[in-house]
Amino acid sequence: MLTRFSTSHILSLLFYSQQSYHSSQLKLEACWNQHFLDHTHTLVMASSKILYHLLLLFFVLGDTRLYVNGDTKLMKKTCRHTKYYDLCFSSLKSDPTSSNADPRGLAMIMVGVAMANATSTSSYLSSQLHNPATNDTTFKRVLKECLDKYTYAGESLQASVQDLADQVYDYAYMHVSAAKDYPNVCHNLFKQNPALVYPPELARRENALKHICDVAMGIIDDFNWY
Repeated sequence: MLTRFSTSHILSLLFYSQQSYHSSQLKLEACWNQHFLDHTHTLVMASSKILYHLLLLFFVLGDTRLYVNGDTKLMKKTCRHTKYYDLCFSSLKSDPTSSNADPRGLAMIMVGVAMANATSTSSYLSSQLHNPATNDTTFKRVLKECLDKYTYAGESLQASVQDLADQVYDYAYMHVSAAKDYPNVCHNLFKQNPALVYPPELARRENALKHICDVAMGIIDDFNWY
């Protein structure tokens, strides 16, 4: 038997259903917004360190308007005090901010080049470590230790950027020197395991990082901080 409902009863039911629907929608929106905020927070935290150093570099280089030197005289003079003039000059010349940089800014540019090398090498080692073809246990262990060492090198170079910004040049020099030494530990691990072949690509990256660090140290050493 069908039950009869009054018009007011039906309207009440419709109003209640509509309110329930809107309440459910609000709860779904709140859950989605919280999920979006959590995801955004994770991305922001992951990139904050990189952003910090980019802003730091921009701040230091942006405060050197008195050193505008379009004819590259300062770069040439600076690079003459380093072990690898050509590497120094080409690296500085390729950076668009170098023409507005003072000697401290030029040192920061070279440390930044070294950081890029260390980061790229860390990525290379990580890809080799997770390569399905890499199944030798000893080789994987050595690759993991090398990855750690290049990560430490990158962290030392980040510390050097901060030291340069604070004009603490002895610590800036020390951190670059430490970054230069970390690849030696990696290379020695391969020497301790004669059955393993030291990858030519890793050898190339090792030499590049050492030379770049030598250039950065040469620039910092010319500041007469001792």
